[in-house]
Amino acid sequence: MVRTAILLIITIVLLPLLTFKLDPQALSPDQWHMLKVSGLIMFTTSLMCFTIAELTGNCSQVDKIWSVMPVIYAWYFSYASNFDHRVLLMALCVTIWGVRLTYNFSRRGAYRLKFWEGEEDYRWAVVRENPMFKGNPWRFKLFNLVFISLYQNTLLWLFTLPALVAYSAIYKPLGWIDYLLAALFTGLVVLETIADQQQWNYQNEKIRRKNAGEKPLDGDHGFIRTGLWKYVRHPNYACEQTIWIVFYLFTIIPDGRWINWGMTGCLLLLILFQASADFSEGISTSKYPAYKDHINKIPRFIPRFW
Repeated sequence: MVRTAILLIITIVLLPLLTFKLDPQALSPDQWHMLKVSGLIMFTTSLMCFTIAELTGNCSQVDKIWSVMPVIYAWYFSYASNFDHRVLLMALCVTIWGVRLTYNFSRRGAYRLKFWEGEEDYRWAVVRENPMFKGNPWRFKLFNLVFISLYQNTLLWLFTLPALVAYSAIYKPLGWIDYLLAALFTGLVVLETIADQQQWNYQNEKIRRKNAGEKPLDGDHGFIRTGLWKYVRHPNYACEQTIWIVFYLFTIIPDGRWINWGMTGCLLLLILFQASADFSEGISTSKYPAYKDHINKIPRFIPRFW
């Protein structure tokens, strides 16, 4: 996990520089202003997350705003672009995504009247037990500042920036491809909702049976293998990554440039989800003996149709 975090931090510096170099088109003065303002919001939010996490001992502060900040950025870009039609459509898409994810996170007890409280992601407790951090709280504080707070908030900002890139084509009206992408985006949100609900139903029934002293729901496996989860090991992760790839595709429509600096966020998100899946599956393998065989049989993100 630590090595992965270091790799991600290095990547978040090098990848934007590379994409800027590959995309020679300069930003307009309006785009520079929007970039600076949204970047300041991101940096301020990062420091707030770090401070609250340190004061409360709960490192899931970024998790609570994961579904909120992209909506804020998208609507800021829409407002600053004088509600350009394409940017407005993108903001509406992000809002649909944000409402769904906020609901899914809230029902797990993540939000409280005292906003700094709530459920902490179980993985942070595992990270604290890493030999690199155990017995050395200052190292974990640095990890909290650089990776948990700064990196993740920067990522939230970056994968919303295609809305800013799309503003460069303010004079090109919406077309059928825009509406097709919006439909794909929404459809993927629906699929992700189904996957999360299936996981929610499975976990609740698993806990109910355990508390009632009944036989396990799925033999002794302990993890979901039905519904969308029988085709890929992480259907929710697969949908989430594809959602932001589709969001990036909005930037290609105006001038046909397949490579532009707006791709930075979705590429980093793909890397993060690979690392997150590695970490989660490592925990699952240690808890459930059958999970190793599950990995060999079921693909991670892309289903097999052959």
